Amino acid sequence: MDTIYLDAPNLGELEKQYLLKCVDSTFVSTAGPFIPEFEAKFADYIGTKRAISTQSGTAAIHLALHELGIGPGDEVIVPVITFIASVNPITYVGATPVFVDIDPSSWNMDPEKVEKAITKNTKAILPVHIYGNPCDMAAITEISERHGIPIIEDATESLGASVHGRKTGTFGSMACFSFNGNKIITTGGGGMITTNDEKLADHMKFLVNQARDESKGYYHPEIGFNYRMTNLEASLGLAQFERLPEFLQKKKRYSEIYREILTGVKEIEFQEEYPDSISSWWLSSIKINHPTKDIPQIQKELKEKAIPTRRIFVPITEFPPYEKYKKEEYPNSYELYEKGLNLPSSTLNSEELVEFVARSIVDVIEA
Repeated sequence: MDTIYLDAPNLGELEKQYLLKCVDSTFVSTAGPFIPEFEAKFADYIGTKRAISTQSGTAAIHLALHELGIGPGDEVIVPVITFIASVNPITYVGATPVFVDIDPSSWNMDPEKVEKAITKNTKAILPVHIYGNPCDMAAITEISERHGIPIIEDATESLGASVHGRKTGTFGSMACFSFNGNKIITTGGGGMITTNDEKLADHMKFLVNQARDESKGYYHPEIGFNYRMTNLEASLGLAQFERLPEFLQKKKRYSEIYREILTGVKEIEFQEEYPDSISSWWLSSIKINHPTKDIPQIQKELKEKAIPTRRIFVPITEFPPYEKYKKEEYPNSYELYEKGLNLPSSTLNSEELVEFVARSIVDVIEA
């Protein structure tokens, strides 16, 4: 049987062609034509005026928080179930993360919990479109506008997803994407910030280049960051971007196969989309309510069949830097962690392999 991949990148001849073109141009570092082309195409696809490339998705979130002037004494509301990179940048700027529980159906931050978490110190709401599934942006946007609190979307997992006909990455003051090796498209590393605010965009573009005023040579009037994407990364991104429709279609089909085969298995629940939203299905995932087998045991039995899986993100409050928070305030998040499982979703997989995975899950659960 062919290898089954959890989230490995899909690279081929087109990527080689773009990389060779970049190497031949000699523009392999941070100056050259590939970065502006990638930024322009990305902004056009998302539907924003600007896109600013960065070194990583983490750098994108850090830069967005910095650009809004968030710092010591400020609070940023964020879900407790997410990758650590959504949260650490809040501490980079000296602010305090305020965690909220998730909606048990969508697995995204619960808007009612967001409303209750707002204080006079709240300076941003940072919704995470977990595993590519869009948050309830209508409710979160209404809360944001009513309280005058900006939104920074963590769209790192949701490239291609949409809500009410608008792509994720268009709802906040800024939105952040990641192109890590396991994301829907990859540049090897890299990230992107999207925004409709030209002034913010210009300033962030300035900051990622060490805040260098090039008209004065190596002159730096502000403290900036070395957060620039390289042309090598951007050239890879351009190749991957051409293949984005193919990748999204495969991700969607995998989610359909899992549902076709696993629906009806009483122990299994699916991550659900909100009405009028479309997930990118970066990682198809399920929740398993088994009476005798826990997730590690199910993973072990699937691994014996050469099927890789991954547990749902660990609640951030389990990590030493954030363990002061009261875990009992996040019952939905902890239940999801205890019972949730990410399934093979790499676009390298064939539909037949995904069908094999789904049927193997049935066998393991019913054994």
